[in-house]
Amino acid sequence: MSKIRTLAGQTAIYGASNIIARFLNFLLVPLYTYSNLSRGEYGTNTEMYALIAFVYVILTYGMETAYFRYIEIVDDRKKVYSTALISLISTSVIFIFFTNIFSQQIATWMHYPTHPEYIIWFGWIVTFDAITAIPFTRLRAENKANRFAFIKVMNIAICIALNVFFIIICPFMLKHGIFTNFVNAVFSGKVEVKYIFISNLIASGFTTLLLLKELFDFRSGFDFNLWKKMMLYALPLLLFGFAGVINETLDRVLIKYLLPENIALDQLGIYGACYKISIFMTLFIQAYKYAAEPFFFAQAKESDAKQTYVDLMNYFIIIVSFIFLITTMYLNDVFIYFIGRPYRVGAAVIPILLLANLCLGIYYNLSIWYKLTNKTIYGAYLSVFGAVVTLVLNFLWIPVYRYMGSAWATLICYFSMMVLSYFVGQKHFPINYNIKKALGYLGVAVMFYFITYFLKLQIIYVRLSVHTIFVILFILMVIKIEKPQYLKLKVKS
Repeated sequence: MSKIRTLAGQTAIYGASNIIARFLNFLLVPLYTYSNLSRGEYGTNTEMYALIAFVYVILTYGMETAYFRYIEIVDDRKKVYSTALISLISTSVIFIFFTNIFSQQIATWMHYPTHPEYIIWFGWIVTFDAITAIPFTRLRAENKANRFAFIKVMNIAICIALNVFFIIICPFMLKHGIFTNFVNAVFSGKVEVKYIFISNLIASGFTTLLLLKELFDFRSGFDFNLWKKMMLYALPLLLFGFAGVINETLDRVLIKYLLPENIALDQLGIYGACYKISIFMTLFIQAYKYAAEPFFFAQAKESDAKQTYVDLMNYFIIIVSFIFLITTMYLNDVFIYFIGRPYRVGAAVIPILLLANLCLGIYYNLSIWYKLTNKTIYGAYLSVFGAVVTLVLNFLWIPVYRYMGSAWATLICYFSMMVLSYFVGQKHFPINYNIKKALGYLGVAVMFYFITYFLKLQIIYVRLSVHTIFVILFILMVIKIEKPQYLKLKVKS
C-alpha cells in the first residue's frame, strides 16, 4: 500500500502541474471558439498542432524512455544524461537548419503557400520542445516534481497571457484608441490564427531559458558505445511513438485532405474543438503516465512488483471509469459550454472519444510488459497495427461520415490495441489482472451513460437529479467493493 501511496503522491504533484497547465491551456478553447476566429482558422490551428506531434516524436526518437531504462542499469547516470542530451541537441540543430531553408516548399506542400512563416515558427517550437525533453525527463527521474511543475505551468501561463493580449486586449485597445502606435506595431488589426502560433513560440523559448542549467549540464561528455545501446533500445520506440501519434492525431490531418476543400477546415475546426472536451480523461492519464513510467521501472526489482501492477490497474480503471461517467452525465448541461455554439454540432463525438482515451490509458498500463522485458519491438508492432487500423478506417469513413468516422476509428484502434496488448503480454510477462472487476466498473459506467442517452430527459432539474443519482450509485458501488481490499492492504503496509 505504501508503494501505491508513493505513486499516488507523485501522480498528484505531476498531476497538479499537468492538470493546471493543460486546464489553463484548455481555457484557450472558449477564448478561440467564442472569438472572431473562424471555424476554418481554428481548423488550421488543429492541423498544425497535430502535425507538430509527428515531428516531435521523430526528433526525440524514444530517447526519453531509453534514458529512464539506462539510468537503472548504468552506474554513471550523468553519462547517460549527457549522452542523451547531446544526441537530441545535435539532431534538433540539423532539423531547424533544414526547416528554415525549405520553409516555402513545405508551406506550399501543406497548402499554405502564402504562410511559410508558419513552418519557421513551428520548426522552432518543436526544436525547443525536443531539446528540453531530456531535461524534463531528468527532473522526473530525480523526483524534482516541484521544479518540473513550475516550468510547465509557467510555459502555459505565458502562452495564455499572450493569447489574451492578442485576441482580447489588442482589439479592445484599437477600438478605444489606447496606445494605437504600439498595438499597430504588433497586431494586424484583426484576430488571426498566427497569433496563437506566435504565443506558443515565445512560451516555448522562455521554457528553454528556464532549463538552461540542465541544458548545459553535459560535462560527462558523449559516450558513443552507450549511445549505440540506447539507440538500439529506443529505435523500436520511435516506430512505436510514430505509429502512436498516427493513432492519436492523424485523423485531424486526414479530415482536411479527405473532405471537399470548401468544408474541410470547417469540419476540422468542429472536431478539434469537441475533441478538447475529452481533456478531462487525458489530463489524468497524462499525469499518471508521467509518474508511473519511472515508478514501474524502479518497482520491477521488488518481489511483489506484479501484485503492485495489479493493484494500480484496478485503481486506474476506477478513476477513468468515474471520469467517463462524470463527463457524460454533465456533458450537455455543463461541459458543452466550454466551446462556442458554432462548434457544438459535433458534441456526439465526445463520449466516443472519452471511451477511446480510456482504452488508451489502459493500454499504457499494459505496455509495461514489453518495456520491462526489453521487448520494445512488440510495442512497435502493436502501434503499427493500431496505425493500420486508424489509416484504413479513416480513409473509409471520413468521406462518408466526416468527423464521426474519425471518432469511431479512434475508439476501434485503441480498443483493439488494448486487447492485443493484454493477450500478448500474458504470454511474455504474465500478470494476473482482475479482469472481472475491471469489466464490472467499466460496464456500469457505460451502462449508466446509455440509460441517460435513451431516456433523453428534457426537464433540466430532473435530468441533473437522475444523472447525479447515477454518479452517487457508482461511488457507493466502488466503496462497497474496494473497502475490504483497501483495509487489507493498509494493514499489510
